[in-house]
Amino acid sequence: MAINISKRASEAIPSRVIEVTDPTVPLPINDLFREKRALEVEIGAGNGRFLISRAANYRDVNYLAIERMLGRVRRLDRRASRLGLDNIRVLRLEAFYTLYYLLPHHGVRTVYVFFPDPWPKRRHNSRRLFAPLFLDALWHTLEQGGCVQVATDHLDYFAQIKRHLAADPRFEEAPAMERTAGEQTDFELLFRGQGLPVGQCAFRSLPSEEKPLEPLTLPPEMLPRMEENL
Repeated sequence: MAINISKRASEAIPSRVIEVTDPTVPLPINDLFREKRALEVEIGAGNGRFLISRAANYRDVNYLAIERMLGRVRRLDRRASRLGLDNIRVLRLEAFYTLYYLLPHHGVRTVYVFFPDPWPKRRHNSRRLFAPLFLDALWHTLEQGGCVQVATDHLDYFAQIKRHLAADPRFEEAPAMERTAGEQTDFELLFRGQGLPVGQCAFRSLPSEEKPLEPLTLPPEMLPRMEENL
């Protein structure tokens, strides 16, 4: 797989966006960062408010942002570059696919999932991220003892997430992290500003029998067009 950290045509500042030309080959994580450190991943990083704050305060940790929307990827990249945050990389791919195939086996310390799309219409519930196959990929991605941290304003989805994780013997509930005001996402600031409740939970990965993941195919529309210039 051709992987590199690109440079913007108009700038000498290296981009933090990972260029992927073959999304079927695992990422060489150790080649993407200048130093080998603990790896933490945010799914649906948006404009990067949470991850930028974490990366600035914890420079001894490597952070990978997964975000599909091109405009958000560009804004997050610009902010990380402006602040000189060499411990951030950005990946524009579908999150489920990324965890399933591209991340190192038991190589991620924390996965953050804040305000995932709730797909509130009943006929769309099957599109929600937290489904059995995602839990398989999540467990294979997390190091033993690693955590998934979750927050959402959609309380029905929150209850479903907790049910799925609590029923899976590969996970046990752990304390949810306390985020500073600077670490709250744009969505969270909006919801809390309106006085809406936010559900938060965390689950820790436990030792379990290793089973290979079943082959997964992803519809082409779920992958970004590789020819798009980031």
